[in-house]
Amino acid sequence: MTISPFQIDIDKNILEDLRGRLLATRWPDQFPDSDWIYGTDLDYLKELVSYWINEFDWYAQQKMLNEFHHFTTVVEEHDVHFIKEKGKGPNPIPLVITHGWPSTILEMYKIIPMLADPASYGGSENDSFDVIAPSLPGYGFSGKPLNAGMDVERVAALWTTLMTDNLGYPRFASHGGDIGAGVTSQLGRNHSDKLIGIHLTSVTRPDPYLGEGSRPLTMAEKAHMDQRQDWQENEGGYNHIQGTKPQTLSFGLNDSPAGLAAWIVEKYRTWSDCSGDVEKRFSKDELLTNITIYWVTQTINTSVRMYYENRRSNWVVGVNDKVQTPTGVAIFPFDLATPPREWAERSYDVRSWTEMPQGGHFAAMEEPELLVDDIRSFFRSLR
Repeated sequence: MTISPFQIDIDKNILEDLRGRLLATRWPDQFPDSDWIYGTDLDYLKELVSYWINEFDWYAQQKMLNEFHHFTTVVEEHDVHFIKEKGKGPNPIPLVITHGWPSTILEMYKIIPMLADPASYGGSENDSFDVIAPSLPGYGFSGKPLNAGMDVERVAALWTTLMTDNLGYPRFASHGGDIGAGVTSQLGRNHSDKLIGIHLTSVTRPDPYLGEGSRPLTMAEKAHMDQRQDWQENEGGYNHIQGTKPQTLSFGLNDSPAGLAAWIVEKYRTWSDCSGDVEKRFSKDELLTNITIYWVTQTINTSVRMYYENRRSNWVVGVNDKVQTPTGVAIFPFDLATPPREWAERSYDVRSWTEMPQGGHFAAMEEPELLVDDIRSFFRSLR
């Protein structure tokens, strides 16, 4: 399979159009002192957009990203973009790491070098990985899906072909959170003969079997189910519209960069361990680089559409069903859900379980050292 080097190079006309649209933003009203109660705060978004117009340097961020080794290849007729960094140690494990939504490949930029060259980041060269970090189909610099049905199970099949046929690894490891955890779980479920192990920061899917013959729920599991229900009622609106009417939503997000920023930045604030101050965890440059990637590639539509595809193929394990691949799990306390170990053990072969002291949904950006240490530790026993 042909693998071609790739460089991010955004046409200046696209950036000039972006600037013009930002300058022409038609702002909505907001009740005085309502802060983030109704959603994205007007004052903060105006501040962020002003920075986007006057101070944000896309070319500096593009240069930073291009310091990684980028490639594109065709996987079963789909154009796939990925970063590949060779491990510096004597026996690196091939590791595919998959981002989620509303992230892009930027989510992984801190952990890629730490995993590939552990000796430079306080680790042992014996813990190194060949790191492959693809952009999900329809996200960022990967091509848009050619047809309907691009759910996490389909992506897992593409990643297996990418790793084994295109890149030549007979077996490999996988890590992911959010949608990336769904892809990684499906890798462990359907392609276990190719997997060394899987590492997750989310075990919300699949839903475990709870029917006749299953053991009773523990108090911690009941509390987790209540937590999930409460989150769905208070924070799950985005999930419902993206899972039911993504095309309707996308007209506005693809046309208004301020609207796109509002939709994404609210998730970074709500889902992270930031105590209500999003810039405690993410700089304006990080937030805007992620948002700008969606804007310049026009992939917000195809990214949110994956929620619809996943909803159509809801995965519930059967009475004797389980992901058989060895599984390591890192739970960050401010993630969307924080299940107990016994919940995960209903669906996975859990070999390692770590409850982190801090961090949220975007662990690779919020707590890269904690995450990388856990990945290294889990796969050390499987080398």
